[in-house]
Amino acid sequence: EQKKIFVDVYTDWCGWCKRMDQQTFNKDHIADYLNDNYYCVKFNAEQREAIMLKGKVYRYVKTQRRGYHELAAKIMNGKLSFPTAVFLDEDFNVIQPIPGFKPPETFETIMTYFATNSFKRTPWAVYQKNYTPLQRKEKGNISNGKRQ
Repeated sequence: EQKKIFVDVYTDWCGWCKRMDQQTFNKDHIADYLNDNYYCVKFNAEQREAIMLKGKVYRYVKTQRRGYHELAAKIMNGKLSFPTAVFLDEDFNVIQPIPGFKPPETFETIMTYFATNSFKRTPWAVYQKNYTPLQRKEKGNISNGKRQ
């Protein structure tokens, strides 16, 4: 099945990465939407295993401090900042890397922007201004982000 790919680029030492896992990705409506609309990948930017993508092998690069994986640098457009949410199209082409911690409300808007292809026809500022939050179940009731 053709789907976009969502890559959560993290490192083991990154406190903001752990916070994003706990506060954003642990929300049921976020996890459900990601799993329904994307193939999800959690990618350690410092992993040492080589990865082949689209016929090219990407490897770990040792630096004076820690090192990084070439594929992380490629999909993050050379800007190694953690965490970074990277959205890829169905052919593994980078749509957009989004660096930094994002709370659930912000991340929800971002993930739907790319999943619905709104990024192809609607400027981000317009989409963000007009965005209606996903309906989610809270205590057995369907709500629009508000408890009933």
